[in-house]
Amino acid sequence: MLSADLWSEILAQGSERRFRAGSVMLRQGDTGTHLLALTGGLAKVVSRDRDGTATLLAFRGPGDLLGEVAVFDGGTRIADVIALSPCSAVILEAARFRAFVEQRRLVMDLMRQAMARLRESDLLRSELLTLPLVVRLARTLVRLVDLADPNGGTHSAAVPLSMATAPLRLTGLTQEELAQSIGVTRNAVSSGLRQLRVSGAVETARREIMIKDLETLLLWAKGG
Repeated sequence: MLSADLWSEILAQGSERRFRAGSVMLRQGDTGTHLLALTGGLAKVVSRDRDGTATLLAFRGPGDLLGEVAVFDGGTRIADVIALSPCSAVILEAARFRAFVEQRRLVMDLMRQAMARLRESDLLRSELLTLPLVVRLARTLVRLVDLADPNGGTHSAAVPLSMATAPLRLTGLTQEELAQSIGVTRNAVSSGLRQLRVSGAVETARREIMIKDLETLLLWAKGG
């Protein structure tokens, strides 16, 4: 959503770091000493209550800023950011980034990006509610493939899927979180994953999903 030139300028403000799948990239409760510009991989944003209950807030992919709220409001982080696949990100020191944003007058650009992400998430969630369970699940997994694509994915149910797209292995994505993302129960997600697994579209293990056959997954996303 930010221009390519502006994104390149932002990346030039920091240094790159790599994160293993399943690692915590930003931790809830920490102070906002820095933020991350995600350049590769897929991450989830999860908020945890005092009793340990986890709520999935969003998925994030290349081109997203992570942890910017705590950097700008001076408070603590309100959620964990966890790598679902191997990730790369540029670490941006808070004071330097704030000065860069003020100098370039980018506050409105960043606000527009944040609002666009919220609108997109709300729109996708409302669209999914009208669809059969396994179609919801397949479309969500296709969207994660798109989000993880640094060149911008286009694998919607109406667009032919490129066979060149590499399989995506999601580590640490729970069935409960998938259920939250599509508005169903955990048992329903388990049933849907079973259908996708039998068809060969995915493979599953404990806290791991691998998109194995994207062509088949796209057929499910189109409605079977």
